[in-house]
Amino acid sequence: MRWLLARCCGLVLINLSVVLNQSIVVTQIPRFYSRKISSEIYIFCQSSAKKLEVQWYKANVDSGKGKLIQAGPRIQIRESNVTQRSILVLSDLHIEDSGVYFCKFNNLWGPGTGLQVGRPINLDQAQYRSKMKDGLIVFQGLLLALCIAAVLQRNRTLLKENDSIYEEPETDHIYEGLAIETCGGGLYEELSVYAQAEGAEAPWE
Repeated sequence: MRWLLARCCGLVLINLSVVLNQSIVVTQIPRFYSRKISSEIYIFCQSSAKKLEVQWYKANVDSGKGKLIQAGPRIQIRESNVTQRSILVLSDLHIEDSGVYFCKFNNLWGPGTGLQVGRPINLDQAQYRSKMKDGLIVFQGLLLALCIAAVLQRNRTLLKENDSIYEEPETDHIYEGLAIETCGGGLYEELSVYAQAEGAEAPWE
């Protein structure tokens, strides 16, 4: 009987602890920060429990692994039992401080606060880089057009050379080098010398 009563009491205590943990609400303010380097931020974690014992963790966006945060020169953790609030103060922000920050209270996690740290933008430098980029794009376009024109001109020249190989010659050189000898006079006049009358004997007979 005593063992039965002890077990019943134990079950009641466990149920009460579960109910109490479920009734505890952990909130974080704000949910997201976007700041420049060397600036300062405050992340608030508040719980509905009376006793506040909070731990802070940082999870990198790439790896997703959480790391316990310890107070240091640039990190302060302030707690107030009156307002049931814990404040994480990050000063002199660096690019490496970007990530998601969580507060943890009695195995209950807060919703998390995202932090994105960026470098300040110089408007003059940004405009100069934009103009330089536009100039490089135009130069690349002109260079590509020149290369295409050179290739087309080369192909056109080769086609002309191939066509010139098969062209017919302007003058006929078949009889070049052959000369017709003349007898010094008219062709028909000299033939009359060799003409003989009918019945006459040839001079060589």
